[in-house]
Amino acid sequence: MTRPFRFSHGLPLPEEPLKRRAFLASMGALALIAEPASATPAKPAAKPAAKSTRPAGKHSKPAAKPAARSAAPERSPVHTAGKPVIDEPPQGTSAARLPPVRAAEPPAEWTTYEIVTRIDLRNQEGLCKLWLPLPLNQDTLYQRTLSHAWEGNPARASMRRQPDGNLEVFACEWADGRAGTLQLTTQVSTADRHFDVARRTVAPEREDILRRNLQASRLIPNDGLAFQLGERIIGRVKDPVAQAKVIYEWVVEQAVYDPALAGPGSGDVRQQLSSGHYGGGSADISGLFVAICRAIGIPARCVFGLRVGPSRLFRSLGLDSADATRGQHVRAEFYVPGYGWIPVDPSDVRRAIARENLSDQDSRLSALKRVLFGVWEMNWIAYNVGLDITLNGLPEPIPFLLLPRLETPRGTFDGADPAAIAYSISARRIEL
Repeated sequence: MTRPFRFSHGLPLPEEPLKRRAFLASMGALALIAEPASATPAKPAAKPAAKSTRPAGKHSKPAAKPAARSAAPERSPVHTAGKPVIDEPPQGTSAARLPPVRAAEPPAEWTTYEIVTRIDLRNQEGLCKLWLPLPLNQDTLYQRTLSHAWEGNPARASMRRQPDGNLEVFACEWADGRAGTLQLTTQVSTADRHFDVARRTVAPEREDILRRNLQASRLIPNDGLAFQLGERIIGRVKDPVAQAKVIYEWVVEQAVYDPALAGPGSGDVRQQLSSGHYGGGSADISGLFVAICRAIGIPARCVFGLRVGPSRLFRSLGLDSADATRGQHVRAEFYVPGYGWIPVDPSDVRRAIARENLSDQDSRLSALKRVLFGVWEMNWIAYNVGLDITLNGLPEPIPFLLLPRLETPRGTFDGADPAAIAYSISARRIEL
C-alpha cells in the first residue's frame, strides 16, 4: 500500500521563457562586479535673484549686500512614486549603499525526476532505526520537491526536520529488522542554476545563517592552516567575488580527484591541510573550498546531493543509466551581499579531468572551469547543507547525512555497508 506524505507546496511554473545568459564565457577573476552608481541626489540649481523694476536715480539706495548663507543642513529630497527612496535616499543613511531589491525572475524550463530508494535489512535482529536524507524542504529557484510516498513494513515512520542545515529526513524503525523493507518514492523538479554578475539585487540573508556558515565544524576548520592558506591564495585581492574565484581556481589546480572512491569521501579537510595532500572525493574537494572561504571571512557551505540524470557537459558528470545508487555528489556555494548565494563546483572540474583525460591545453577544460564557477547543471538534486548532524538515537553527531544511516543492536551502519543494508536508488525523468 502506497502512503502519500506531502504534496507540492511550490508555485505554479511560469510560461514565459527564461533568457540564457552568456556572460560566463568571458568572466575574469578581477573584473566580476561593477559597483552601483552613487545614489547621492544632485543639488538643485540656485534660482537667479529677482531684478528690481524701479529706475535708478540719485536718491536710489545702493544695492544691499547678499546675506551670508545659513549653515543649516540641506533638506532631504521629496520622495514620490517617480523618485523612490532607494534611488534618492535621505542623506546620512545607509540606503545610499544598498542596491534595489527586485523579485527574482523564475525559470521557465523545469525537469521533473522520480527517485525511488529501496531498503532491505540483512541479518538484523532486534530494534532497528533508519534515517534517509530527503531533498531540500524549501522551494528555490532551482529545485522544488513535489511529493513523497512510501511503502514497506516499518512499525513507525515519519518525516522530521532538523533545526539546522535545511535538513529533512525520513525516519522509521522496525521492532525486529530481520525482514525489514522500505521503498520511498520522491518527485522533484529542477531548473539549471546560474549566477548573474549583472544583477546585484538579492535581499540579504539572515544573520544567524551567515554566522553559522563562517564557523568551523569537526572536519572543516576556519583558522590555523586554513587561514594561512587563504591569506596566501588571495594576496591583495579585495573584492569578495574575486577572492572566491581565486580560491576556486587554486582548488581546481591543486586538488586531485580519486576515481577509486565509491562515495563522496570523508570530507575531512583538517587531514588534508595537515598532510598537504589536497583532494579525494567531492566532499573533500568542495569542503576544502568552503574551509578556505570561511577562513578569510566569506560565508560558504557544502551542499550534499545526488545525481539523477545525464549531463550535457561531460558524460562523467551525470548518470549513464537509471541507477543512482552511487550518484552522491557534493557541491558548494558562497555568499556575497547583494548577489546572495553563488554556486560553484570545483569537484566536478577535477572529476572531468580524471575521467575524461583532459589536458591543461584542452579548450574544453578552460570552458568547464569558467562554467562551474557560477553554474549548477541540475541533473542533480540537493538534499541539505547540514554539518555535525545529531539524529535522535545515534550515540554521537555524524559529519553529514548523504547515505542511509541504520542503527541496530550490533552498531551503526551506512548505505555503503552491503553486509547490513541492501540499498539501491533509481532515478528517471518523468512528464507531469
